[in-house]
Amino acid sequence: MEVKILCLVLLCVTVLSYIYAPIPDNIEEIWKVKAVDSVAKTCAFMATLFEYIGLMKYEDIFLTLSSLHLTKPVSDENITVIDTKFSDIPVCLYLPKKKSEILRPAIIFIHGGAFVLGSCKAAAYDDLNRWTANKLDAVVVGIDYRLAPQYPFPAAFEDCVSVIKFFLQEKVLAKYRVDPTRICIMGDSSGGTLTATVTQLLQNDPKFKGRIKAQALIYPGLQSLDTSLPSHREYAHGPILSREMTIKLACLYVTEDKALPQAILKNEHMPEESRHLFKFVNWSDFLPEKYKKNHVYTEPVLGKLKASYPALLDSRLSPLLASDSQLQSLPLTYILTCEHDPLRDDGLIYISRLRNVGVQVTHDHIEEGVHGALSFTRGPVFLDLGLKLRDKYITWLEENL
Repeated sequence: MEVKILCLVLLCVTVLSYIYAPIPDNIEEIWKVKAVDSVAKTCAFMATLFEYIGLMKYEDIFLTLSSLHLTKPVSDENITVIDTKFSDIPVCLYLPKKKSEILRPAIIFIHGGAFVLGSCKAAAYDDLNRWTANKLDAVVVGIDYRLAPQYPFPAAFEDCVSVIKFFLQEKVLAKYRVDPTRICIMGDSSGGTLTATVTQLLQNDPKFKGRIKAQALIYPGLQSLDTSLPSHREYAHGPILSREMTIKLACLYVTEDKALPQAILKNEHMPEESRHLFKFVNWSDFLPEKYKKNHVYTEPVLGKLKASYPALLDSRLSPLLASDSQLQSLPLTYILTCEHDPLRDDGLIYISRLRNVGVQVTHDHIEEGVHGALSFTRGPVFLDLGLKLRDKYITWLEENL
């Protein structure tokens, strides 16, 4: 009993210490964000501790929490929700019930979760997809791709490609009465990564070129070469998403070897032969001046990690590695970034590179925004910010799809 009481006291002290940790003043609904931030940091602390003592793997706590928010495919008065498979990959379809005289647009939704967590059936994503289908009178396809570490790179990418190619077949589009000229791929966080990589592949494939009208990326992570961008430094401790948590989870998509996240945290993970790739992610060339602030660019230490991870050089993991000629063919693009987000600068660099090669980009930057806000649009923690992000994205779709 004394041990249990001691553990409870330690847990309470940990939570309180995180609640009263400093957070930027201009964040909307700051006390709600503080609460979410404290829970995230406490989970990360417990995950590190439990893994150290051999009780469970680092990701298991997060997997348990995320599983609590899964929903079942329940239809409502406006939307029919169907669980099915496309090319043997589970998908969740959202189909408007009202009859339409014209063919409908379609949105292909790719969820976030650092390639390790999440599902398109998570409650907040289910709400988003229902809202999208109903508001736009659109067909929505949510992809439940395979997750790491059980299915490492490039499993998630390959699943998304398989589903989208299946959906783009004429007979499938006809079955769901989808307009083949009005299809958008959308994703948040690591789902934004997958959206970018899949869109690059399809637009540079002669068979599928021009089949995707638009892509939408919500606070995406777009590169793993340099983990010391200004936003990585400024928001290394969050709020909500910390640099260490992101790296520990996302590395599982590449390997379970602990040497990689340790090297990435020091920015010493890239091999010598990657030197020519840094021109694509050099923030000193692509970030707007206001985001450079007083930061000084220093090239990561190359060749220190002895193990070899080819995925780190692959544009299917880091879409910012695509050349300018590969980016030129990309469709209409929407990118939403949040100020208080360690991944902020990935999106800002991509915007600069796309605009430099003539891609039409709409950019919404939320000054009071935090990473993951779109996942907090229903209880137990409800953020108005999440609805603000959703409405900006939906408005763009209404105007452009």
